[in-house]
Amino acid sequence: MVKQKKGNLYLIPTPLSDNSSESGTSARISETILRIQHFLVENVRTSRRFISNLKLNISIESLDFALLDKDTPPEEIALLCAPLLAGEDMGVMSEAGCPGIADPGNLAVKFAHEHGIRVVPLVGPSSITLALMASGFNGQSFVFHGYLPIEGQARIQAIKALEKDAQTKKQTQLFIETPYRNNQLLTDIIKTCHPATRLCIARDITGPEELIKSHSIREWTGIVVDLHKIPAVFLIYI
Repeated sequence: MVKQKKGNLYLIPTPLSDNSSESGTSARISETILRIQHFLVENVRTSRRFISNLKLNISIESLDFALLDKDTPPEEIALLCAPLLAGEDMGVMSEAGCPGIADPGNLAVKFAHEHGIRVVPLVGPSSITLALMASGFNGQSFVFHGYLPIEGQARIQAIKALEKDAQTKKQTQLFIETPYRNNQLLTDIIKTCHPATRLCIARDITGPEELIKSHSIREWTGIVVDLHKIPAVFLIYI
């Protein structure tokens, strides 16, 4: 009996900002998308728009988009990835940036590894790595924590713990917040951290409101910056 050939799982980066130009998308990404009919995406509307803006002369309606987001039950992953087992290639797209990095696409990648399916990561933007590159902080040892607690006292304790790790481990601490709570998080960081602790804010990376600044907490107290409803990455280092 001839063994069924399995498809490949391609991890396809997308622009970080709504106003980023797709002209920076590599030829390999465009060529890959042209070969794929099935996509697992964090946001269907964003993914359809991204492919449409590439002007690849393909019918968006002919493509299959299945939702894979933070609310997707793990038991549904096998069904979503069924085309791979049937020999079809699939693409995974985050809402912005690299799939699998602070993104639920890792669930499809886990399935692929468990079933002997080739995983192909394509080169593209990641707000986390770009922020780290531009911070001037330790790029040899770093940790990304995702979202901090929402509740006030729990968040203060989390910030203190990150600052302690930055000091004792000489390790860059990265984290994010829901954009409409960014300004409150910045206030809590400045209020909580030691004046000599260094903070980098990377706002709207690659977008029209991009701002990347690294200063001590003491210096940040004299700087006015608006982060409300704008994606940002926060980094702490000593």
